[in-house]
Order: sequence, then C-alpha cells, then structure tokens
Amino acid sequence: MSESTLPDRLSVNPASPFYNEELLERGIGVRFKGVEKTNVEEYCISEGWVRLAVGKTVDRHGNPLTMKLQGPVEVWVKE
Repeated sequence: MSESTLPDRLSVNPASPFYNEELLERGIGVRFKGVEKTNVEEYCISEGWVRLAVGKTVDRHGNPLTMKLQGPVEVWVKE
C-alpha cells in the first residue's frame, strides 16, 4: 500500500464512519508539524488537522478527551 492509497481521513474510534480496522492493524504513522505523534485519535490530511488524546481522561461514554490542532499532517504505513 502506497502513501497515495492511504485515506485522507482516518479515525481509531469504531463508531466513526472514517474507521478502518484493517488499515489500523497494519500500523499507521502520523507526523504532525514534523514530529511523530503516537496519541492521534483522528486525522485529516486535506484539511490539515489532527485530533490528539489529552492524557488518560475520558468522557462519560468512555471515549478519550481530545484536542484538535491545525497544521501540516504526514501519514505513512509502518512496516
């Protein structure tokens, strides 16, 4: 799978329409503003944002609290 076939938007939440279990099992690397991030919950390359988990805090539904940050996003498949 090449970088051109990666989805523009991907989420780790199974309830999201942008969730792709097969791709997440392979491993996706995300670089935001030149720094590799490991706590990315969702990203969008075309709009230039990532949604990062904030600590271990969860909401009343058990989902992690997130913060949306704007900037350049690079994505690749980890091998």
